Amino acid sequence: MAEATSSIPVGVYPYITVKGGKAALEFYTRAFGASEEFRNYGQDGERIMHARFRVNGQAILLSDDFPEFRGGSEAPPPSGVTIHLEVDNADQWWDRAVSAGAEIKMPLADQFWGDRYGQLRDPYGHSWSIGAPVKK
Repeated sequence: MAEATSSIPVGVYPYITVKGGKAALEFYTRAFGASEEFRNYGQDGERIMHARFRVNGQAILLSDDFPEFRGGSEAPPPSGVTIHLEVDNADQWWDRAVSAGAEIKMPLADQFWGDRYGQLRDPYGHSWSIGAPVKK
């Protein structure tokens, strides 16, 4: 068996599906300082078949929804998963994401476990949390 080659190491990476991949990548850039590494389009030339971007140094994978690959049904809304961002300054990351249009699910606040932590929902339905140790 041949070894797989990739510019990212073997690991576990979030792979998110959205409706409106181009706009989603723009949002993630504004909200989380994402840097796009590449994107490939599907046969229609409009929807993203596969893209990779980095947030806080970590790779995240993305594609547009392709209902035709599921017999025409749209993907259900995302649920049950939160992408956590452990950052250097929770307030700065939070303010940037909210300014970009993220919806507040759980306000950013100092938590009993010692982090400054909150949860957001992006315009595509995905949950994100932002956290950093409380500064003393």
